[in-house]
Amino acid sequence: QGLVLLTSVAFAVGVIRLGKQNVLVQELPAVEGLARVDVICFDKTGTLTEGKLTVREVQYLTESEDLVPALGALAATDPTPNGTVRAIGSAFARPVGWRAAAQMPFSSDRKWSGTSFNTQGTWVLGAPEVVFPGESRVLRRADQLAADGFRVLVVGRTEEPLHGEEIPDGLRPLGLVVLGDRMRDDVTKTLEFFELQGVRTKVISGDHPRTVAAIARQVGIKDADRVVDGRDLSEDDPRFAEQVDQGTVVGRVTPHQKRRMVAALQSRGHTVAMTGDGVNDVLALKDADIGIAMGTGSSASRAVAEVVLLDADFDSLPAVVGEGRRVIANIERVANLFVTKTVYAMFLVLAVALAGQAFPFLPRHLTVVGSLTIGIPAFFLALEPTARRARRGFVFRVMRFAVPTGTLAAFATFAAYRLALAEGVSLPEARSVATLVLSAMGF
Repeated sequence: QGLVLLTSVAFAVGVIRLGKQNVLVQELPAVEGLARVDVICFDKTGTLTEGKLTVREVQYLTESEDLVPALGALAATDPTPNGTVRAIGSAFARPVGWRAAAQMPFSSDRKWSGTSFNTQGTWVLGAPEVVFPGESRVLRRADQLAADGFRVLVVGRTEEPLHGEEIPDGLRPLGLVVLGDRMRDDVTKTLEFFELQGVRTKVISGDHPRTVAAIARQVGIKDADRVVDGRDLSEDDPRFAEQVDQGTVVGRVTPHQKRRMVAALQSRGHTVAMTGDGVNDVLALKDADIGIAMGTGSSASRAVAEVVLLDADFDSLPAVVGEGRRVIANIERVANLFVTKTVYAMFLVLAVALAGQAFPFLPRHLTVVGSLTIGIPAFFLALEPTARRARRGFVFRVMRFAVPTGTLAAFATFAAYRLALAEGVSLPEARSVATLVLSAMGF
């Protein structure tokens, strides 16, 4: 009964402590999961960076007076603008007279969007290696910018109309849009905490691998040079899980791939936490052992996550993990005491039955012993701080402690009780001897 009570108290206190730091725990078992995390996956935008993209510059590949107006028109006509499109819309006003005839909104899987206008042709905006995979001139310049940590999009134009999800024929590259984001101030300190605690960090993003790697190096992620391109990953490859496990930075990842990567890491024995803030993170957040959503993110990501950082403060993560570890370590300490009590009580009952003697305790004796050596100490142990990561084998470790300890306590108590009776003392005095010995063993 005491173990059930104090386990519930430990979990509840953990939730309250996290709540004071603007961390919402939506499922109580998440506290235990936090203690076991050994791999944490970050989505770059909104977690490592502030998620406030701005247009840094537009580089012309071909002289065109319509490039800047086209950017404003593309942003204004996109029915489901993401952060990138909104940043372009903030930088470029919607031009007069550009009326959309057909649209293809941006998709994380497709990685491009396009609009056909009545008199200005069809314009496409997307990832350079997707829209112009054979244009070495475009790709070289985009790679140079990506290596500096910028997000790069290419703009192309054609007279051909849009046809479903196929990039239209005759598309010519006209310019590159360079976007930047600001690093979170608290990222480096948080990542250092995870490294010291033995938690591996991975960055999984839909951006260009070189862009993601540059950001990872800037914030100090260890082994940021282990870069994997999501387009080179095949789920049918038997080495898929190994590649994901060994890589630190994974770019050009689709939402479905994020989910498969979480499953691959779990298949290799890892307890995985996933952070994210967008709709494209929902699948991975849901399947991860612990999904951590940003309070400023989409409602869908907040709904499926076990933990929500209400103020989107990345610096809260060490406290979140630390609180989980404290709770689980303290429950193990408390379990040691209560299971030991169960063991010695069981052996005392057996010994008394076999010896045919009166039980060595009255209820008041057990109340004194239980309160002073189990209940009151367990209450303080349940609130004790700790930084040790939870390990597998909870039941084995508790039994390894409780069985020999409980057996020894029962043997000493019953031996003292029998010796007292053998010396001719009264039953109340023999029970007092048993109570003193068991209390001493408990302390």
